[in-house]
Order: sequence, then structure tokens, then C-alpha cells
Amino acid sequence: MRGRPAPLPPAGNPDYWQRAVKALSRKDPVLGRLIRASPNHALTHRGDPFVALARAIVGQQVSVASATSIWRRLEAALGAVTCDALAGASDATLGTCGLSRQKLAYLRDLARHFQAEGVAPGHWAAADDEAVIADLVRVKGIGRWTAEVFLIFHLQRPDVLPADDIGIRRAVQRHYFAERDAIGPKEIRALGEAWRPWRSVASWYLWRSLDVVALTY
Repeated sequence: MRGRPAPLPPAGNPDYWQRAVKALSRKDPVLGRLIRASPNHALTHRGDPFVALARAIVGQQVSVASATSIWRRLEAALGAVTCDALAGASDATLGTCGLSRQKLAYLRDLARHFQAEGVAPGHWAAADDEAVIADLVRVKGIGRWTAEVFLIFHLQRPDVLPADDIGIRRAVQRHYFAERDAIGPKEIRALGEAWRPWRSVASWYLWRSLDVVALTY
């Protein structure tokens, strides 16, 4: 990896969290209600950027339970899920873990990028959000959504709104547009303008409103 890996924020709510909660509660009564319904919960992250991104790939388009099961099989097969272990494992070994052929290709490409310094985690702490996204989407299987989730949970950036996320869309429709049959990213982005510069915090509470288990990436 190019440069020394950037120091991770501590696992738990970042120092801006309480300021964001107060501001969002004051600006938006709906968010205020969601915030009050989920006290004392922390924004947590995985301790390693490769693991965080690999888990995001494994979790694409499957349930949380399925993703957890696949990940446990990977851990059992590899001992520890690292870029070197994954790159060195055979297709037959990885295939027994429940990975689709497409996800297997994505994970191998992620490992290659980390081994060949094709992504630069050592520079992410000083880079702006769009620069980190541009770095990540060069990896097969990592699109803007995965990069945005990584920014929120792993780098703990304060103002990211994953408007294409199905959970965000479901929560926004439930709490703001209950009379509508469907909404899209356009409505979410317009609504989110009032949440700046704390859209990551708003997103977290919207996710929480749908699931009693705190998200971790």
C-alpha cells in the first residue's frame, strides 16, 4: 500500500456526533424523533480497510444473515481474511464458501489492488470524499454506493448521503413520503440538503429506524 496506512477513527461515535444530533434535531422534527428512539448507539467500523471493503462486496445483494454465513466460511477456509490469503487461495477453496463467480472475481480484484498499491489507503485521511470514491471505484465490484458506505462507517466522514441505498430510500419514504407509492434518489437528495453538513449522521439514523441491529462496515 502506498504510504503509511492512515490512522483509523476510534470505534464509536466521532467527535462531531453530538453537534450533528443537536443540529439535525433542531432542523428536522422527523429526524429528531428517530434520534430519540435510538439513544446510546455508536457508529462502529471494521479495523482494517481491506476487510471492510471485502465484507461490503460479500454483502452485496444478499441478506445480512447470508453475508455473515459466507464471511464465517471464508474465515474458516483462510484462517484470516487478508489480501494475501485471499489472493493465494484456489477457486475451489473459495467456491465452497458460497461466493458467486462474480463476487469471487471482485474479491480477487480487490486483493490485487491492495497488493499492487492500486488503491491508496495511506492517503485517504487527507483526501476529500470524491477523491476517495474515485480511488475505490477502480476496483471491480465497488461502485459509488459501496464507496459512500465506506466513507461513512470506516472513515467516519460527516456529510455523505447514499441516495441510491435501498434502505435509505425505504426509510425516507416511510417517514417523509408515506402517501407516495415510490420515491427515488432525486427526492432523497433534495430532502438531504437541509441535513448538511451532517448527512452521514442523518443516514445512520434512517438506517437504524429500519433495523434494531446497529450497522457495522
